[in-house]
Amino acid sequence: MPDSVPTPAVALAATALGFALLHLHATRRRNATWVDFGWAVAIGALAVAHAITGDGAPVQRAFAGLLGGTWGFRLAGHLLVDRILGRPEDARYVQLRAWFGRHATWHFAWFFQAQALLAVLLAWPFALLADHAAPALAPVQIAGGVLFAVALFGESYSDHTLARWRADPSRRGRTCRIGPWRFSRHPNYFCEWLIWVAFALAATPAPGGGWAWLAPLAMYLLIVHVTGIPHTEAQALRSRGDEYRDYQRSTNAFFPGPPRATLR
Repeated sequence: MPDSVPTPAVALAATALGFALLHLHATRRRNATWVDFGWAVAIGALAVAHAITGDGAPVQRAFAGLLGGTWGFRLAGHLLVDRILGRPEDARYVQLRAWFGRHATWHFAWFFQAQALLAVLLAWPFALLADHAAPALAPVQIAGGVLFAVALFGESYSDHTLARWRADPSRRGRTCRIGPWRFSRHPNYFCEWLIWVAFALAATPAPGGGWAWLAPLAMYLLIVHVTGIPHTEAQALRSRGDEYRDYQRSTNAFFPGPPRATLR
């Protein structure tokens, strides 16, 4: 187990404090979407902290910081521009706020702290990597780095394609089916999951590195079965109805594949 600073207790305490402050800001703004921004920043910052304080070889520590920092801060910037600044509260949190009722502020406080704990747990592959003593990257780590670069480009390209589609008023109410969206209903989520597979590959040679594979497993379950696809699809069905149902019949939900012919 990695014995670097920050220790799990220190990492959790610092992250919990950060999310407590973020919760105060989100409460004033009445916009809990800030928790998504905080989650990405927290994981990126923890990866960099592990890289700086780890006991491993310099190349391993640098690799941990590069992977985690690049991922976390890119995602945080995207969320800030695309989902938060000048935007209303995300529909997921509007629904949660209604469900929490008059005690929403306190329930969201615990929700933010749960995200702090999740961020610390998901940053663990970077702690493992930053304590790895090997003086050079193993082939499996290089493969992880290549996969990370490809998946990060794929996610960015998917986001850019969708943003361009939504910016065209003539396409309002229609589903994006161009570029990567032709082969998967959620190519951005698929590429995000591949990024976590890349993190696991990078950490695999480290002592205890097999535990890093719990991260992509957890991300798959969250994306496909909990907070990602189920909510996004429900929202799309409410707003686009049969047009989106046809898209569901013709296009894979997660793993890319050739589109299927449908009868509308």
